[in-house]
Amino acid sequence: MKLGGILPEDAPDPGVELAGSLKLMPIPVMGLMPQPALEDWDAVGLSYSGGDGGYSEMTASITYTLWRNPDDRADPVNLADLDETTRRSIEEVPPWPRPPWLIEYLQRLRYPQLWEAVRTTWHRVPSERSSVQNLLADHVNHILMNQYREELWPGGNPRDQHPPAVTGRMVNDQARTVINGINVPGAEVDTDPFVYGIGAQLPGGGVVTAVLPRTELKHVTVQFTTRS
Repeated sequence: MKLGGILPEDAPDPGVELAGSLKLMPIPVMGLMPQPALEDWDAVGLSYSGGDGGYSEMTASITYTLWRNPDDRADPVNLADLDETTRRSIEEVPPWPRPPWLIEYLQRLRYPQLWEAVRTTWHRVPSERSSVQNLLADHVNHILMNQYREELWPGGNPRDQHPPAVTGRMVNDQARTVINGINVPGAEVDTDPFVYGIGAQLPGGGVVTAVLPRTELKHVTVQFTTRS
């Protein structure tokens, strides 16, 4: 969520519109199975392309709040490691009233977010580009580029372009995963030091992928379910 300027106290919550936009997806939007460590707070994203003839492809992404100790949310282990800029944005209270949803959003930043952890991707016309292997590689590279840039390219210019860390040929297509309780063929990226990725073809068309930080895998059961 990108915010700028001074918002009036009654400014509408953009998250409501984003959550509603998922209805545009021609196939069900997937998420990780409900579990105590994950909070789905309708942090959604939707990208699409097409023309006068309608959409040619769409991708929905879901972000989660991670609770390392869900039984005690006040436990300091649940706090995120924040940089100084983020910490100030949370702690500094401006002299004007803010929308309640913005205050809630800023407070949520105190806790680790599994950013765009799950993607559901649909293509009107299947192709090699829309294969599980290529879409999983794209998802992994997207997370690495946006969340691990400093680890991968220390001191680099944020605007620098880098070759993808993972290609479709590097994806293991002999993996298995679980969708709505059914064990199905899948594909995975289990070689990257920072993230683990897994995905599968959906029975009704489209592909689901998940990319998660390796440091948090012990807290998460990586199984998919249709998101309500």
